[in-house]
Amino acid sequence: MPKNKGKGGKNRKRGKNEAVVEKRELIFKEEGQEYAQVLRMLGNGRCDAMCIDGTKRLCHIRGKMHRKVWIDAGDIILVGLRDYQDHKADVILKYWTYEARLLKAYGELPANTRINVGIAGGFDEEDDGDAAAAAGDDDDYIEFMNAGTSSARINFI
Repeated sequence: MPKNKGKGGKNRKRGKNEAVVEKRELIFKEEGQEYAQVLRMLGNGRCDAMCIDGTKRLCHIRGKMHRKVWIDAGDIILVGLRDYQDHKADVILKYWTYEARLLKAYGELPANTRINVGIAGGFDEEDDGDAAAAAGDDDDYIEFMNAGTSSARINFI
């Protein structure tokens, strides 16, 4: 048998999932930067974002954040503006929910900014109970699964 020369398996390569969340220092915008809210993810490390100055920009997620920081619709981000392309920007930082609330409290974000709410098809924190009630019980799911076990034949034309 061949000798094992590796240092571990796939779980070692993934790294440890440490759930220790430390609060970081709040970073404000500087010259050449702007706050934005993600409208939708486009794939390939890009997203559409509405900047606080009212301009919709195509944002590129930089490589350091690409697979490590998950950005979704509705997130508040800090973008670096480009001198040569006004309709494009680069994502510098994603603000966590508590950081976005602090920015709103400090007056950096407009009062009408909705934090931690998906733009398309999202729901508010108040709607959590209604969404759970509208979803129904798990019995419906079991009945659906049991109904599919019959020996019905489907012909595709």
